[in-house]
Amino acid sequence: MTTTPESAPVSLVTGANKGIGLETVRRLTGAGPRVYLAARDIERGRAAAETVGVRPIQLDVTSDDSVRHAAEIVEQEEGHLDVLVNNAGVTGPLRDVHRYNGDDAARVLLTNVVGYVRVIHAFLPLLERASDPRIVNASSGTGSFALFHDPSRIESRAGTPLYSAAKSAINMLTARYAQLLPGIRLNAADPGMTATDLSGGQGHPLEDGTDAIIAFALGGPDTPTGAFRDRDGDLPW
Repeated sequence: MTTTPESAPVSLVTGANKGIGLETVRRLTGAGPRVYLAARDIERGRAAAETVGVRPIQLDVTSDDSVRHAAEIVEQEEGHLDVLVNNAGVTGPLRDVHRYNGDDAARVLLTNVVGYVRVIHAFLPLLERASDPRIVNASSGTGSFALFHDPSRIESRAGTPLYSAAKSAINMLTARYAQLLPGIRLNAADPGMTATDLSGGQGHPLEDGTDAIIAFALGGPDTPTGAFRDRDGDLPW
């Protein structure tokens, strides 16, 4: 994807007021200034956007009205969207497995899976107007059966069951949507254990955690579709 100022891609990142989302925005600005930092809390979004010099936009992935309004703003201001990064998510409660309930599962799935679907479809008309549109779904190795069964991997020990189930759903959603939307490069990126609030500050630096996202978002014509990768390459499912 070209990154000259005249044709800088229009990008939008959800859940971007901190952590991996904010670092993704920061790195995307290197490809041009046309980046929307989407956040559920617009005040936090504005504060974060000021640190990187981009446009904040209110977007709550659990609200049809909020997502639709955000898409309308991008359509009015840009007319299309080149890169959509679905990053907004929650880990869900950390408690003894006996104490999980349906409401816990609903909250995680509504944000981490249904939210992705809601955002994709709201912005799909704008993406289909772009010359080389990309959708990057932030996923996790905790959603991989293969990595779960490899005792040498942290994914076999880390991750709540609800969060992991949501990320597994995102992996298959990505593969199926990539098949059904051949005009869009649609991939799942695993940041790995990255030092954010969600990980309690454990893991590698934010830049490392966003490598796979940026590679999918701004990669050249050999960028695949329907792939599941971390910064080191393809991951088994």
